Amino acid sequence: MKSIVAVDEKWGIGKKNGLLFDIKADMRHFVEHTRGKTVVMGSNTLLSLPNGMPLKNRVNIVLNPEGDDNDAATKGYILVRSVDELLKKASEYPADEVYVVGGAMLYRTLLPYCDTAIVTKVRADGDAEVFYENLDRLPEWRLVEESAPIEDNGYTLTFCTYRNSAAKPF
Repeated sequence: MKSIVAVDEKWGIGKKNGLLFDIKADMRHFVEHTRGKTVVMGSNTLLSLPNGMPLKNRVNIVLNPEGDDNDAATKGYILVRSVDELLKKASEYPADEVYVVGGAMLYRTLLPYCDTAIVTKVRADGDAEVFYENLDRLPEWRLVEESAPIEDNGYTLTFCTYRNSAAKPF
């Protein structure tokens, strides 16, 4: 399983149930990685998407303990009600094609199961309310690749890949 996220310089990821930045290069990067794959998200992340609809051209697994089966069927996502159920469902797909896409609680819960984290680092302070784990401070995670800096919409960013040497099986 992989995690994909954009962080500010303090590892912040969100504010008011939304993203910190609107950066087209990051959105393209996200789509390139996740299109045709399986994405795993929490219920607030689903609500934050346009019209509360799952991401197109992907299998969407949504963790929501109080979820509505009719909503899932109507919108076309897979509803799971527990982390154990989520891990079981995710294991039905190729592990290298399952991406955790948010929110903060789900990132924190599933990070130990991820062998790879794809992190867009934005060199700015987004005044975040929620944060991602600072992978540079976790001994089992190491930065294995970082792109050259690029400029987009007034921001400087790099695309980074981290690897987890102690990923738990799921």
